Amino acid sequence: MKPVASSEGVNIHCPENGRFSFFNSPYPPHHSFTGIDVYPKRDFGDIAPSPVTGKVTRIRRVKCPKGKMFKGSIYDYVLLLRSLENPERWVKILHVEPLVKVGDTVEPGEDLGVLLRSGFFDFWTDPHIHVEVRRPSDPIRARGGFKLERLIKIDAAEPLRKLSGRVVESKPEYSLIALNGRFKQGIPVDLDAHIGLLDAGIPHYRWIGIHTNVNPPSSGIIRLCNKKIGTVKSVHSNMCIAECCSPTLTLNGKPVGLSLYMYLSSTPLMKIVPRRPGEVILRKLENVSLSLY
Repeated sequence: MKPVASSEGVNIHCPENGRFSFFNSPYPPHHSFTGIDVYPKRDFGDIAPSPVTGKVTRIRRVKCPKGKMFKGSIYDYVLLLRSLENPERWVKILHVEPLVKVGDTVEPGEDLGVLLRSGFFDFWTDPHIHVEVRRPSDPIRARGGFKLERLIKIDAAEPLRKLSGRVVESKPEYSLIALNGRFKQGIPVDLDAHIGLLDAGIPHYRWIGIHTNVNPPSSGIIRLCNKKIGTVKSVHSNMCIAECCSPTLTLNGKPVGLSLYMYLSSTPLMKIVPRRPGEVILRKLENVSLSLY
């Protein structure tokens, strides 16, 4: 486990072979710099590793919507842990059916619970652990968390010039593409005179997250493959959020979306999302190229 984010003295960890995302989600914490999703390289029903050091203080089961175009759990869980790094702050965790009980303490990497396929997810959403740092007086509602800082330094790379690569996994819900070129941690884009890494769902979410090694400009144009995909609207630390200009992406003549994350040690992959399961079926090891308008 490696610390990837922090807030108020609380460190949030991700497995070394996993990935994480600040912005690739439609929910409020992901466009206010207050939430992070940790994706362990595990399946639904597998054990979720704790992303923090804490003492379980409260567990609440909540009803969630019926999954759209997939069968998911009709219940989710809110786990509240008092941080052992800063006892004045609590940690809110979602999408894990707990194996721990109130009063238990956990360290990063220790068993926390079972990864749920929550009804809050989209059909292409992988197993993950949602994490926020909260005030004990306001631990549960959708808004109100403390802003997070990204801890890892990103590797500079040349911006991507073509959306082409080889299929490494394909199923009805999505396909994964290893892009042509050498990239670390994420997919690079132009941000005015800077290079940033994409953390986003394009174009299906209204915003695009960008990670940089410097304080990004408070306004600027985001370009992917020399095409404008967004305009910076807000900045926090070494990250920014851009308003998506709803570019059109097609593969084999069919509209698709991109789902992009930050990786720690494995090669970054581009997730191709169809409009509905089974609409775009690709063969493993097939070479593909996307069009961006």
